[in-house]
Amino acid sequence: MMINWIKRPVFPILYVASGLLFGIVLLSTLSFTDNEDVISPFDNRPVQVATPFVIPEKMTFAGEPVPLANFDTRESLDREILVNAYWHSRTLLVLKKSKRFFAIIEPVLEKYGIPEDFKYIPLAESGFENIVSPAGASGVWQILESTAKDYGLEVNSEVDERYHLEKSTEVACKFFLESYKEYNNWTLAAASYNVGRKGIQFQIDRQQVSNYYDLLLNEETARYIFRILAFKLIAENPQQFGFQLEEDDYYPVLPMFEVKVDSSISNLAEFAGLYSINYKILKFFNPWLRENFLTNGAGKTYRIKIPEGSKRSYPELSAGLNEESNEDNPQ
Repeated sequence: MMINWIKRPVFPILYVASGLLFGIVLLSTLSFTDNEDVISPFDNRPVQVATPFVIPEKMTFAGEPVPLANFDTRESLDREILVNAYWHSRTLLVLKKSKRFFAIIEPVLEKYGIPEDFKYIPLAESGFENIVSPAGASGVWQILESTAKDYGLEVNSEVDERYHLEKSTEVACKFFLESYKEYNNWTLAAASYNVGRKGIQFQIDRQQVSNYYDLLLNEETARYIFRILAFKLIAENPQQFGFQLEEDDYYPVLPMFEVKVDSSISNLAEFAGLYSINYKILKFFNPWLRENFLTNGAGKTYRIKIPEGSKRSYPELSAGLNEESNEDNPQ
């Protein structure tokens, strides 16, 4: 009985359904196939066209010229532009984060007299993530524990100031200034942040050249400055590299205030509750707090960040919600 039922009434339905499906596929193909698409010779489906980007004729890093007339320099920059401009998800996320992090990093760079282009270094180092490298470098600026302690940061099981954005930025600035004093060159100062001053000096002595763009370096350091330059180009002109960002697409700066603490805190979750936030939000603003308590036996003064007004939503969303609330509850 089931076979006879299928043979007769279902076939006309299948014909109609197949016709509709063919129409949908045809329309979708036409919608995807525009002037910038090509058709694959293998299965007739449209494929995305990957095109190269225009390399600028002139460019500087920290006011120092990049010798783009050199074929190797030009091709090295081209490589990093292609890698990062076509790594859409990561680069788009980094761009969206950039204004929030630059708002904190830029004033510290200015305070120490470091060129503004150095703000792209943590972008290239970590993508503004508090990651840990295989070598143990941690935080947005990727600082080793020994280096952190040399520059006066506290690093232990309860407090790790490598995750404190302002303090770690200050350490990076001090390192840059020391490197610049040694090389009198900002590009080499930036490169030394990746491989260390000893590493740079060894290659300068070995190769008898003192220009970053003339040095044969290990793969990571050889790409380092070009990765920074690529991010600089993309961040300053995102639309030219295919990133369509409106002003409200960037993550906003979150207003906050600081609470001075010079005693122990037995439970940071309870401490967060005093300011109408939870432990998760407290750690978001203070990732340098590594435990759920703070012993502080030495009575050191810490500054703990709290979101202004104890708000968890975006500032503009909070304003919109307040307006809606006022409309719903007229005085």
